[in-house]
Amino acid sequence: MIKLLHCKMYLLILFLFPIISFSQGTITGKVTDGTTGFPLGGANVIIKGTSTGTTSDFDGNFSLNVDSFPVTLVFSSLGFETLEQAVNASGAVNVTLKESATSLEEVVITGLASSTKRSNLANTVASISAGDLTGVTVQSEFGSSLTGKFTGAEIKANSGAPGGGISMRLRGVTSIFGNQQPLFIVDGVYVDNSSIGLGNNIVSEASGGGNTSSTQDDASNRIADIDPEDIESVEILKGASAAAIYGSRAAGGVVLIKTKRGKQGKPKVTFSQTVGLRSPTQLLGLRDWDASEITALGGDPNAQLRDYEAEIFDHTRISSTTRFTTSGANDKTDYFFGITSKNEPGLVDNTGYKKTSMRLNIGQKFNEWLDLYITSNYINSDADRGFFNNGNANRTIGYALAFTYPWEDLSPVDGIYPAGGAGSNALETIALTTNEEKVNRFIGSATSNVRLFHTDSQNLKLVLQAGFDQFTLRTRSIFPQALSYFRSPTSLRGVAIQGTTVNTNYQLSAFLVHDLSLDNGLSFSTQIGNFFQDFDRNTVVTVGTGLNGSQTNLDQSTNVSTDQNIIPQQDTGFFGQTEINFKDRIIGTLGIRGDKSTNNGDSSKFYYYPKANLAINLHNFDFWNIDALSSFKPRIAYGEAGSFSNFRDRFTVFDGQLIGGNSGLSQNLLLGNSDVGPERQRELEYGIDFGLFNSRINVEFTVYNKKVEDVLLEVDYPTSSGFTTKIQNAAELENRGVELGINANVINKDDFTWDSSIKWWKNKSEVTRLDVPSFTEGGFAASLGTFLIQEGKSVTQIVGTYDASAYTAEEIAARDPEGDGFFVYGNSEPDFQMSWSNQLSYKNFDLSFLWHWKKGGENINLTTLLYDLAGTTWDYDDVGLDPSGTLTNGAYRASQAFANPDPVIEDSGYLRLREIGLYYTLPEGFTKYASKIRLGISGRNLINIFDYNSYDPEVSNFGNNELGNNVEVTPYPASKFINFHLNVNF
Repeated sequence: MIKLLHCKMYLLILFLFPIISFSQGTITGKVTDGTTGFPLGGANVIIKGTSTGTTSDFDGNFSLNVDSFPVTLVFSSLGFETLEQAVNASGAVNVTLKESATSLEEVVITGLASSTKRSNLANTVASISAGDLTGVTVQSEFGSSLTGKFTGAEIKANSGAPGGGISMRLRGVTSIFGNQQPLFIVDGVYVDNSSIGLGNNIVSEASGGGNTSSTQDDASNRIADIDPEDIESVEILKGASAAAIYGSRAAGGVVLIKTKRGKQGKPKVTFSQTVGLRSPTQLLGLRDWDASEITALGGDPNAQLRDYEAEIFDHTRISSTTRFTTSGANDKTDYFFGITSKNEPGLVDNTGYKKTSMRLNIGQKFNEWLDLYITSNYINSDADRGFFNNGNANRTIGYALAFTYPWEDLSPVDGIYPAGGAGSNALETIALTTNEEKVNRFIGSATSNVRLFHTDSQNLKLVLQAGFDQFTLRTRSIFPQALSYFRSPTSLRGVAIQGTTVNTNYQLSAFLVHDLSLDNGLSFSTQIGNFFQDFDRNTVVTVGTGLNGSQTNLDQSTNVSTDQNIIPQQDTGFFGQTEINFKDRIIGTLGIRGDKSTNNGDSSKFYYYPKANLAINLHNFDFWNIDALSSFKPRIAYGEAGSFSNFRDRFTVFDGQLIGGNSGLSQNLLLGNSDVGPERQRELEYGIDFGLFNSRINVEFTVYNKKVEDVLLEVDYPTSSGFTTKIQNAAELENRGVELGINANVINKDDFTWDSSIKWWKNKSEVTRLDVPSFTEGGFAASLGTFLIQEGKSVTQIVGTYDASAYTAEEIAARDPEGDGFFVYGNSEPDFQMSWSNQLSYKNFDLSFLWHWKKGGENINLTTLLYDLAGTTWDYDDVGLDPSGTLTNGAYRASQAFANPDPVIEDSGYLRLREIGLYYTLPEGFTKYASKIRLGISGRNLINIFDYNSYDPEVSNFGNNELGNNVEVTPYPASKFINFHLNVNF
């Protein structure tokens, strides 16, 4: 009986063996790029409903073990449409992926060493491709290439001077005195974006008036060094809910930049040449003078009037950008080399910007468990920005121009310039002065992935990263003794200023990344790691006065003074994050980061920044049956981030003194605070994303609330202690905003496509707690317009004094309920912003354009006021501003100077054609020497519609100081560009 049973069991095993054998097996295949026909490396291949999968290698090949059939494989890759393929048995499966017309399936970074599909995101992470950055027109620098291309941002140029200089604010005001600029990360490297003054205040005396800021000399910021042509993609983490993983450096948001690398296929060589025409956006013109007005100001009514504004600014300059790249990849190695040479002369003589950028990126796969990717970038640039912005000695070019009358003759006689009636001669300043920045910079990174463990259901890898960023900034300003205002024996007799900044940053980090897939459809992606970051900046500015004749060397000056500023900082900490995914239906993330820094009062104390988010893809559930809604995802996210206190805040500083002919030290009046900590913010973001008509239309709607706590202020301290002020965490802010994005594939035919995108966003800020009395900040004086930091009010409200005799008691009580002597005249924050971009392609023609509408938001326009005080304003004799109707516009504004700033607080809204480009690709086979030739014409800022009474509403006398970035004082005028393009692929 037992033998019979054994025999039956053997027969059963023999019967079932083929079934068992054929129910499991291995699927192999190849993934191909449908556009180029080349193999597609790095594509994800996943068994649907699980997280079991693999990725294709450099040749597009993949291999995947399957426990049972049938299965559905899901193929996805960045920039391509996701493809599902049913497989009934083991064998070969070859697929071709098409470029994605929507962004739902693109891969987005969600951690320091992990990523996910956009369709699974619980945050709004803005993504900008290389084509969006530079595909329409050539960009002067990286910052300008972002404007109007994503929601939640206020990006503006500080001036029209060549060489860059932008301020960027993401989701409102995040500090009052601290840095509000986002953190920029290039290939994992934390790059420095400092704006370092040139030391020209000794000549301009700009900080000797109502604002002591040393950032009034129109210095560029260092993100201008990054070549936008090198960039593959940009991701912007706009708030703490997305950026919490970056901790105490993420209060202003994070901009993640990924540069280009070689792709599979034949080696590629490209060459591009762009020739551009630069001209002023608009000129303001001369006052409509008559003989009596000229005589009243002491001029000769018979003299020939000269338009000095046109002589200085009305030029068309020819710029050029030359670009060469070569790249390629095989199954083991990929490389990318690119070099860009840019030459942009400025509108004003002896100004301009030259830059050369070289990049080499190399990746090497040594075996199945070890790879290494190295990036390197060298930048050399030279910018001469002229001598503009504020000045209390009438020496800057714009300031002097305001007080120069057109009947004056400022031309040199026998090589000697006349002084002019303005206190300086604008033509002389342009011809004789130097104001340049020279930069040498190297940015490099290394990333290695070490696969420690791998099975069908889980992977464990170690990621090691190192980054290095070092630049040397050399500034040189020469104001020779020959200048008319330095000829007097009692003057400075010529000034030479030389500055050197050496900035070195490096960081080291290590991550463990574990992916686990369970049979029930749950998957986990976990990362933990730690980091060390070192930042060191050393700036030395030496000023020589009393130059020896025509000599400009510092050792040829009578008096020499040196100022040195050293800013060291070291940060260390840890982070951890887990993403839980159930069949792409429910996706949740939990994470935390801990930071400690030498900038904190207690440098050994950790500050913690948690995050949590949840997204539900309702369309992936079996019950979903709404055909018109191809996707529907509600989401919610919470996160915390911070901003370090300044290096000086924890210390009591000693100042150098000369006591009885001996050098000594005296304590500064600012008391150090050993308890000072970072500014912290908490953000709650929630929204809905949905797609219509098979994702031909995709909508992203977001609402956020961002609360900033422990805001750092300089508070009064009892003078009996020997100090007057102390840094303290003493305020709270709140930002509330709405963002809407609509992307539509309007037409999609073989020979004609049209993609369109509309973005709309707004933000409102408020001071919710203030532990000190209200105070003004950011302007020159309340009589000229300034900001008032006041509990319960907007952070960006603009206030000023008023003439009490012009109002009734009831009107004053209504407009000045606190009785502090201020009226509210405006707000620098826009009512909303909106952009509309379009990409149309018909056969071999491509047309793209971007409109940008900024509604509302006021500037403090002190340029117009200066012209009014001189009587030279272009609209001086127009009428309409004076409520009584008796004074002309210029006379009325001048009559209100230093009493009522209302006439100079102006709407800075605009409608602007940011970019437009038309390209034609020559037919394939046009020449055997090139695989593709593309010709084009493009423009930037060609149409500008605004009522603002100056050159351009995008301007800032105080550089990227965010709170005061809407104050204008005689800036370098803005420009528009027309560019002609030749792009050749070999």
